[in-house]
Amino acid sequence: AWTSTAFPMFSGTLITVAGFLPVGFARSTSGEYAGGIFWVVGITLICSWIVAVLFTPLLGMKLLPDPAARGSGSGGGGHEDHDAFNTPFHRLLRRMVRAAVARPWLVVAMTFGLFVLSIYGMSQLQQQFFPQSSRPELLVDVRLNEGSPIGATSQMLSEIEEKLEPLRALPGKSLAHAEASVSESDASAGNASAGDASAQAAQPGDIQYYTSYAGAGSARFFLALNPDLPNPSFGKIVIQTSSIAARERLRRSLKETFRNDPVFSSASMRVLRLDFGPPVGFPVQFRVVGQDPQVVRQLANRVREIMRQNPSTVDVNVEWEEPAKTIQVKIDQDRARLLGLSPQEIELGLQTLLSGSTVSFYREGTETLPVVARAVDEERLDLDKFQDITLFTLGGKSVPLQQIGHLEYAQETPIVWQRNQEQILSVRCDIIDGVQAPDISKQIDRELAAMRSELPPGYRIDLGGSIEESNKANIALFGMFPIMILVMLTLLMAQVQNFRKMLLIFGIAPLGIIGAVASLHLFQAPFGFVALLGVIALAGMDMRNSVILVDQIEQDISQGLSPWQAVIESSVRRARPVILTAATAILAMIPLTRSVFWGPMAMAIMGGLSIATFLTLINLPAIYVLLFRIKPEPQPVGE
Repeated sequence: AWTSTAFPMFSGTLITVAGFLPVGFARSTSGEYAGGIFWVVGITLICSWIVAVLFTPLLGMKLLPDPAARGSGSGGGGHEDHDAFNTPFHRLLRRMVRAAVARPWLVVAMTFGLFVLSIYGMSQLQQQFFPQSSRPELLVDVRLNEGSPIGATSQMLSEIEEKLEPLRALPGKSLAHAEASVSESDASAGNASAGDASAQAAQPGDIQYYTSYAGAGSARFFLALNPDLPNPSFGKIVIQTSSIAARERLRRSLKETFRNDPVFSSASMRVLRLDFGPPVGFPVQFRVVGQDPQVVRQLANRVREIMRQNPSTVDVNVEWEEPAKTIQVKIDQDRARLLGLSPQEIELGLQTLLSGSTVSFYREGTETLPVVARAVDEERLDLDKFQDITLFTLGGKSVPLQQIGHLEYAQETPIVWQRNQEQILSVRCDIIDGVQAPDISKQIDRELAAMRSELPPGYRIDLGGSIEESNKANIALFGMFPIMILVMLTLLMAQVQNFRKMLLIFGIAPLGIIGAVASLHLFQAPFGFVALLGVIALAGMDMRNSVILVDQIEQDISQGLSPWQAVIESSVRRARPVILTAATAILAMIPLTRSVFWGPMAMAIMGGLSIATFLTLINLPAIYVLLFRIKPEPQPVGE
């Protein structure tokens, strides 16, 4: 066990760990989010190798019967007549391997065709960045017209709370609902809106509690939660539902209420689940970049109309929204100077009367409260009396505001976003259930091609949202690929010490894509960042099996078998441990298939291992025969 398999297994284990190296060291938010899998898998696999090559042989010496005592032979030659490799399974596999090495070019061509077909099939999969979370929270974002006072926002939140209150859990029943939520599978979280749960109306007890925030967002209680900027016209409600099914029922009911109830027509409402992965805000976004704000807004409006034509988009809006209403005080500087008022004195006086100035502090216990002086509400909140506000000069002379200035009503952009010192205006939207944001972004991006060709110089339209973050994550991963490949090749060369054998093993690595793509299509799972991790990890797993198989060929040749027979018999001798190792890995992935986050990765690994293991046992002997130009030998009689 030690002399035959320990070092090939160690090389294969390190190669498998190297397959997770890109995500462990990728410099991106996605790498920070999922990078721990490299360290967990690496430590676990190395510990498992120690157990396999030290403790397992020790237990075998104590528990397994002695083959010599049963007269089974020493088993050192690995010939076909050995009882352990003369079962119906091994005889069938031996015939398949012989047929493969007899027609190696046909086997390689068929495998290459399957690989090309799988690459095409990968392009037909739904693209995804990160899946939705299985947490039961539901978020309601409330956005009124820009410039709306916080009192109007609080009133709108109160209207929503009146709809939520009848759905709260009764005292003593919340625990039962919480226990029921444990039985909900994670698989229903991402696409539960298409299931039976969402087809029902919200029920009393679906809500355990909720918290409202006016003028700002909630605290960042979830890693992927994007903080909201303070804004008097913005509000948020965080709802804790009793289960995943309750979350989906409530989400559907709230969306219908906001759509049909005229009470909520004056505000923009978003009902959101939590998402895994780095925060992206709206899933589909396009940024219009330019210098002139008016031109940028005109171009953004054109982008918005194109986005609205896509049937999968919901609530298309621009980030600046409409301009906010403002009142500007225009000062006649000549008259102000004649009356003894400087611009600084006018500014300070208006600040004191309207917003207030801290004149002292009042201490109560351990708290210090500011004492603010300002005009009474009747004077500072009534526009008809605004011009009657009296300012005072340093000499104590009173001057009505209307003597030195007048009011002008205007509109202004409430906030101007810049990115890399360039002015931007984002056009964003949500999407309907059952589709993926990167796919919709690609569709709209193609429709914007004609508009991009007509843009003035200095203006452009950039991709944003989930597809941008996904591209950033992939670029960070692919940037680590040269290091990963270098590590793998170094480990392979240290093990096989032959360039052709190294290229043979490395060429087997991509075969896992065939089964991975087929599995994702079979389970209708999207191809996202986590599924990509599974495909990358498959390369290391496939090369591990290849390392052990090539090492077995060398051992058989050193023990006296001809190269032709060694190629065939090595596949037969190593078939059962390779298949059982793959089978245990596949079975271990079954619980993860019901996970929203790890499900696509588990499906990719299960499908990839199942197909790649079979292809390795058949393809590697065929490619080995081609690379080393091994000539066939006459087949023994009776085989």
